Amino acid sequence: MPNIQNIAAVADLETKLSSVQAIFLADYAGLKVSEQVALRDLIRAQGGTLTVAKNSLLKIALTNKGYDVSALAKDLTGPNLTLLANTDAIAPLKALVKFSQANDKNLPRVKAGILGKDVLSITEVMQLASLPSKLELLAKLLGTLSNPMRQLVSVLTAPTRNFVYALSAISKK
Repeated sequence: MPNIQNIAAVADLETKLSSVQAIFLADYAGLKVSEQVALRDLIRAQGGTLTVAKNSLLKIALTNKGYDVSALAKDLTGPNLTLLANTDAIAPLKALVKFSQANDKNLPRVKAGILGKDVLSITEVMQLASLPSKLELLAKLLGTLSNPMRQLVSVLTAPTRNFVYALSAISKK
């Protein structure tokens, strides 16, 4: 029979999982408390939440929310840090990977992730982390969409511009 603390912990995890866009698991063994605090602040600034929960309770909460935990069975071992990406699925992950690369011990080590309802391998997670940010992608899209209009305006004004250049050259002679 489960105790009241575990039931409350699972309910809390389920509440947190109900509003996330992505979930990432990372091994944080060997990370100092001061580094964990700095990492939590960094992740919170990017719209994410870091949680440390028992693997068995996390597995129950994920199952209750409809996630396929069978693919995560090998990753739900040892000390895990759970990154819950609330507003943007990629920005907190990018912050975690950047923090890990800046750390001497390369901690925390990302193990796996869930985007939507799909379980991601470590290579897929690292590919996600290498994507440009949402703001950069929107800027590229805006540039791509506005470029044909700029070129059209340039083509339409070319005869008038060339006529003015020709008049200017004639007046200088």
